[in-house]
Amino acid sequence: MANIHTPIPALKLNDGTSIPMLSYGTGTARSKRGKAEEEVDREIVDGCKLAMKLNYTHFDCAESYRNEVDLGVAIKESKIDPKNLYITTKVMHSVGDIDSAIKTSLKKLQLPKVDLYLIHAPYFANEGKDEQKLQEAWKAMEKVQADGLATSIGVSNFLPAHLEAIMKTAKVTPACNQVEFHPYLPRKDLVAANKKYGIATAAYGPLSAVTKAAPGPVDDELASLARKYAVSPAEICLRWAIDQDVIAITTSDKEQRLSDYLRVTKFKLTPEEIRRLSEEGDKKHFRGFWGAKFASDERL
Repeated sequence: MANIHTPIPALKLNDGTSIPMLSYGTGTARSKRGKAEEEVDREIVDGCKLAMKLNYTHFDCAESYRNEVDLGVAIKESKIDPKNLYITTKVMHSVGDIDSAIKTSLKKLQLPKVDLYLIHAPYFANEGKDEQKLQEAWKAMEKVQADGLATSIGVSNFLPAHLEAIMKTAKVTPACNQVEFHPYLPRKDLVAANKKYGIATAAYGPLSAVTKAAPGPVDDELASLARKYAVSPAEICLRWAIDQDVIAITTSDKEQRLSDYLRVTKFKLTPEEIRRLSEEGDKKHFRGFWGAKFASDERL
């Protein structure tokens, strides 16, 4: 199936590079299946190749997902020049040796560099309270960029306090902060903190209002907007993120669904529609990931 849609929009990052605003997430399925990492997971490979066939260019993976090998195989088998793709990966388990971690990830991906490299979470630093450990990790990330192993560097699951800690000593401002984000978790204070530093926000779980938290107060608004734009409620959720300059990361192994998601390039929500959807979302709080880590600041 050819992609007949408008090209995926891009967002300019604070380092002058641009990032595609709709990303194919390789997900956590492999780690849940308990498959050995050295064994190629054909389901993930085929899902990535399908997304590439549909002209998705931004692919998000992670050391902890154990799917870098699979994305690397998909890139090779697709015969697409990696220069035409945008690859994001993250470090978590090996955050104590980021220099080795990025080199291991690149070997698995069969790439000389990635476009975006993220610290997956701040909790290695005494649940994010040890500023010095956060700062040391960020210094190692800056070296990764200086060595040409990642074009851009950033963070994930960082709260405002974590950003403030690393910015005290940072020579390079994080390009991106990837967090859970959807109508029931709009992260207003966190998004404002990102903007304060010129950090882009990326959303994982952007479809949670449809896939995990339904039924809920946004359902009628999503249905109404879906009828207006002749798309699905899921596509409204993706566009709601993109129209707020938030990069949306989603996934599917269904060709029709992945193709349908690309319809978000064909329409824009009005400011009033964004406001109404956000207003309804404020009536319910839902967090699908990292819940215990946010017990004291649950809406951040």
